[in-house]
Amino acid sequence: MAMEQMPHVGPEEAVRLAGEEGAVLLDVREQEEWDAGHAPAALHVAMSTISGRADDIPTDRLIVCVCRSGGRSAAVTEALLNGGWKAVNLEGGMQAWEAARLPVVDDRDQPGQVV
Repeated sequence: MAMEQMPHVGPEEAVRLAGEEGAVLLDVREQEEWDAGHAPAALHVAMSTISGRADDIPTDRLIVCVCRSGGRSAAVTEALLNGGWKAVNLEGGMQAWEAARLPVVDDRDQPGQVV
């Protein structure tokens, strides 16, 4: 699936989907990236562990995939779509999230940063 055909949303739409429609924000970055800063309500399943943790990803809700800039999460979005999930990619990833001045917390729920 070409990137321009990938279903995607911006940060504000991701917040709306999570809040109003119960979508799951799935952060697929590695542990150290997650620890430094992530969206407060996100579910963390690193891309490198997805195949072994597919059961941790809800099948009854829309999944909004996020990484640092949108590349890894696009690949995960495609894999989820091919596996029967409903999924979209957060265009621009956590960098776009942070640029939109949305909250970022670290692994201790303190203000975090995107690395």
